[in-house]
Amino acid sequence: MTDLSTGSDAHVEDGERGRANGATGKPRAAGGPRALDGVSSWIGMRWEDPQTIRLQIRPELINGGGLLSGVVTYALVDYCMGSTLWVQTTEEESIATINISINYLQTATEGEIVCKTVLDRRNRTIGIMKSEVRHEDGRLLVTATGSYSIFPSRRRPRAAPPVQDGPPAAG
Repeated sequence: MTDLSTGSDAHVEDGERGRANGATGKPRAAGGPRALDGVSSWIGMRWEDPQTIRLQIRPELINGGGLLSGVVTYALVDYCMGSTLWVQTTEEESIATINISINYLQTATEGEIVCKTVLDRRNRTIGIMKSEVRHEDGRLLVTATGSYSIFPSRRRPRAAPPVQDGPPAAG
């Protein structure tokens, strides 16, 4: 598995990843959101960059057994994998999770956890990612691999603004 603690991905340089891995057109801009939707906001996900998400453990995220819920770490992995691949797509492409295989190695009850994801490979229709979730003390909590479908976007392109012939009208 690629060393996710350093974020090293020797396959392709950052600036060329989208085109070199099969994307057409210009890759989406990098830079992660602070919250993507109501779920990521409620859970408390904070993006450092598209490949790194942090989460402060709080009482609402602890399950009945007194441990961090596996649902929380699974969601963290899914969102991090999705944002990692998303910045490697073009405006004409959309993505959807096909499968995530997750290994729960340890758990936590307090502190901060960090999910880091690397894009292992990408072609025209599939992206494969690898993730690790670590506690702030360095303990490895979760490893995961995921596959995502890449397909034509269902969004309609915006109409171009009308072209004005001649000088602007005086008002």
